[in-house]
Amino acid sequence: MSEPLVVEAGELTVEEIMTAIEDGRRVVVRTEFLGSEHEVTLRYSGEIYYCDTPARLHKHDSASEMRHCLSQQGYGGPAAEE
Repeated sequence: MSEPLVVEAGELTVEEIMTAIEDGRRVVVRTEFLGSEHEVTLRYSGEIYYCDTPARLHKHDSASEMRHCLSQQGYGGPAAEE
């Protein structure tokens, strides 16, 4: 298994994160919450998308649910305008 891709929240776009996890990589997003830095691990099993936060493990059944989570939580930044 390859090394996880470690990024700061917003450093990659939602689509870049989705591509990485769908290719089998784990993406570790460093984010700040209530003044403390936390790491969230994002991964895909081939069927289920996972967001493993310090508080709980979130599961998403579809790519659209995962994209919504990444966007809503600020893990992925906006796509570059063309």
